Amino acid sequence: MPKKTKPEGDLLQGTLDMLILRTLLAGPAHGHSIAHAIEFTSDEILQVEHGSLYPALYRLEDRGWIAAFWGTSENNRKAKYYRLTPAGKKQLTAETTRWERLVKGITRVLRPAAG
Repeated sequence: MPKKTKPEGDLLQGTLDMLILRTLLAGPAHGHSIAHAIEFTSDEILQVEHGSLYPALYRLEDRGWIAAFWGTSENNRKAKYYRLTPAGKKQLTAETTRWERLVKGITRVLRPAAG
């Protein structure tokens, strides 16, 4: 039986939180629009599954990095919206810095300098 491979868009563990925080930097949004924004901004390379999104939203809310409130969606339905908190903005800065260092290190391994 062939091994199943992960789709190209699978998110590395821990990056979804950072992407959610970054998306909410633009303003409050409900879960579906957060997932769509991540997918659209990444040119559909990243796919956000609802089975991963909502546990991440609850986790971020528990940590105080986002806050939830009820509102009306663009199709006039009741929806739970999320907004970034000041602690979430601080965490986003820390996570972005950590991510940029990680990418720099990986790039050095994949493309070592000549000589």
